[in-house]
Amino acid sequence: MKSVLLIGLGRFGGNIAKKLHEMGDEVLAVDRVENRVNDVMEYVTNAQIGDTTDRRFLETLGVRDFDCCIVAIGDHFQDSVITTSLLKELGAQKIVARAASGIHESFLKKIGADVVIYPEKQVANWTAIRCSMDHILDYIAFSSDHAIYEIELPEGWVGKSIGELDVRKKYGINILAIHENGIFNMKVTPDLVLQDDMSLLVFGENKAVMKCLK
Repeated sequence: MKSVLLIGLGRFGGNIAKKLHEMGDEVLAVDRVENRVNDVMEYVTNAQIGDTTDRRFLETLGVRDFDCCIVAIGDHFQDSVITTSLLKELGAQKIVARAASGIHESFLKKIGADVVIYPEKQVANWTAIRCSMDHILDYIAFSSDHAIYEIELPEGWVGKSIGELDVRKKYGINILAIHENGIFNMKVTPDLVLQDDMSLLVFGENKAVMKCLK
């Protein structure tokens, strides 16, 4: 379970709130519009009405204490950029920000956003999963329940063979490929020993992958 500060509760932010709730994370949701705050109350741990372009208001939230801060403001370029910049100045551990254009993306990267994404529900799900779960590098949804994940190796997997881990039997997860030095190796054998510079391409039910990594 992680703690998340979610700023901006439009359709995009609302979807993120629901997904984080489903995954059991603690969420503080913030928006300047009262109706939007009310709409997500059942999915979040706490919610506040406020202007995140106001440094004094952001300081009251204790942004350093959150594992991840998501800026889901997309339609208001200036508010998005100012909020992201202030979060960086206040020492946020990780900032995931929504961009509505290429220029917007460029600005967000320059001012210190750790991850910049474009919206829609599928990407909202991807954002929630990547923010909540350690080791996940990429995610492609195939249905509401199954996806392909690229994951970095958990520490306990380094030096063990595919056969020793036996994630297919234990969790119902299939290892599709090994990613090493920019090359995907599809020849996955039980005796292949995993190294810390590798990542894995795995396919499975979302809940099974989360259980495996947690």
